[in-house]
Amino acid sequence: MQFFKRITALFVLLAAVAAAPFATAGTPETRADGVTVINLDQYGGHFTADETLADLKAGEYEFVVTNKTDKIVGFQIQNFKTHAGLDMFPLEPGQTRISRVSVTQDGVRFRCPINPTPWYDLDNIN
Repeated sequence: MQFFKRITALFVLLAAVAAAPFATAGTPETRADGVTVINLDQYGGHFTADETLADLKAGEYEFVVTNKTDKIVGFQIQNFKTHAGLDMFPLEPGQTRISRVSVTQDGVRFRCPINPTPWYDLDNIN
């Protein structure tokens, strides 16, 4: 029994080491003009980000949103505290659009208003 526990632990460790490079998100790029770029891919009912969304700073952001589904989806972004609309648009299958917004210390939240997608809250803005 002890042998099987060690073999299982070894496989878990090897799987974790092999998956680690793919599980980490990069740091958002801030261009020379001061705009920080966040790349979002939208799938059926959820978003994925190429960059980490933790520890963001107040400032100008471009959310580069790509529709990875085979149907029309949308992107809606609001001020986190006031829920004031900052931008909203539809995306055709395979289409990429950019939303440039000013993010304050209030934070922002985004979702797809067409598909049932939960709000993604970014309320950790410094």
